[in-house]
Amino acid sequence: MTAPRPTTPRKVLGRLSLPERTYVADALRTETVGGVLLLAAAVTALLWANIPALHDSYESVSHFHVGPAALGLDLSVAHWAADGLLAIFFFVAGIELKRELVAGDLRDPKAAALPVVAALCGMAVPALVYTLTAVTGGGSLDGWAVPTATDIAFALAVLAVIGTSLPSALRAFLLTLAVVDDLFAILIIAVFFTADLNFAALGGSVAGLLLFWVLLRAGVRGWYVYVPLALVIWALMYNSGIHATVAGVAMGLMLRCHRREGEDRSPGERIEHLVRPLSAGLAVPLFALFSAGVVVSGGALAEVFSTPETLGVVLGLVVGKAVGIFGGTWLAARFTRASLSDDLAWADVFAVASLAGIGFTVSLLIGELAFDGDQTMTNEVKAAVLLGSLIAATLATVLLKIRNAKYRRLWADEERDEDADGIPDVYEEDDPAYHLRLATLYERKAAEHRRIAREKAAARHGLAEVPGGAGEDHHRPA
Repeated sequence: MTAPRPTTPRKVLGRLSLPERTYVADALRTETVGGVLLLAAAVTALLWANIPALHDSYESVSHFHVGPAALGLDLSVAHWAADGLLAIFFFVAGIELKRELVAGDLRDPKAAALPVVAALCGMAVPALVYTLTAVTGGGSLDGWAVPTATDIAFALAVLAVIGTSLPSALRAFLLTLAVVDDLFAILIIAVFFTADLNFAALGGSVAGLLLFWVLLRAGVRGWYVYVPLALVIWALMYNSGIHATVAGVAMGLMLRCHRREGEDRSPGERIEHLVRPLSAGLAVPLFALFSAGVVVSGGALAEVFSTPETLGVVLGLVVGKAVGIFGGTWLAARFTRASLSDDLAWADVFAVASLAGIGFTVSLLIGELAFDGDQTMTNEVKAAVLLGSLIAATLATVLLKIRNAKYRRLWADEERDEDADGIPDVYEEDDPAYHLRLATLYERKAAEHRRIAREKAAARHGLAEVPGGAGEDHHRPA
């Protein structure tokens, strides 16, 4: 009878495969630039709205209406940014989610359990913190969903600037976590912030999505086919009463993200590569420009900590997110066969979990939806989102700085390529050819060092004989 094969415990946040690591690095580069642009847009919006001479122009531009009224699309510029441009952001999020489901961490149910549990806990705990704060202070429960979202661009931008030596597994964890977070955020928007449904428009949007799927499966190519169809689907979804960004994530999920024989990249990867810069570099910063422009004063910031709704948002982002994600990760490791990677400590996980408290983009969007019709509360909640995100970013920066020395050592181990074949050594340790190449390399280096040693010894021996010879010359006649 054959003995059962021993099972190796799965490591939580263990080393990524080389293709996954390359994908994460590419995504980080784009999202980092997007995060910097997002920060610039937010600062511009705050200056534009708070400088007295410019405030009126900001309000005029934000509330300027444009679009065909006959199609129900006579919207303000700020509304176009929230419903139109963010659909591009969620389209990319849909592609990322689909890729994770078919080729990334979410492909394996056992591996997927960790980011999914962490994301769910990272949304449930902030909602609970907000609810408890609001109930205790006698505030409104309408904003319970505001602190549940994570801003991937901002979080990755902070990560790229501060945690430059962070192990790739932790970076991937944050990226996957944010993708799952985006999915649940859009579900919250679709389920809880949909008022009256227009079933005719909804049916038309579903029919458009079905046509979109059929064309993709038939192999039809050409932007001139899909872009007009996507606009029709988006417009119908908007008029249906469901938030229009749902159309973006639905179309992203339909794209094929697995490679077929002979393909360098799948259609999903190719389209994501084209659209991601548009999302990170234009759509999200413009949304921030017309959403983050709230009037901020010393009194307004003080009221953030005295109003139950705004205090609940700040505590939810800063405390709820970090505790929820860290707790979810710990629970997944505690009650499954998974264990934390030997290279990491739980302090590393908490440092990254604290980054998820940066809830800028989607939190601002949910804040607008939650308090629609109450402009004063909407602005106060936006100020709370900005302040909570700033506190979370500052806390994460301090924690990441503390852990940076360890990160540098891990980064050096991951990047080492002694045989200079372009593949880090950690991915070749089980390859006999790799060890043979290193043996040849070391033998060549040893031979070179032996040659240098002989030359140095000969030179030293020659110098030792010079004084003796020079002494004999003293006895010769001048």
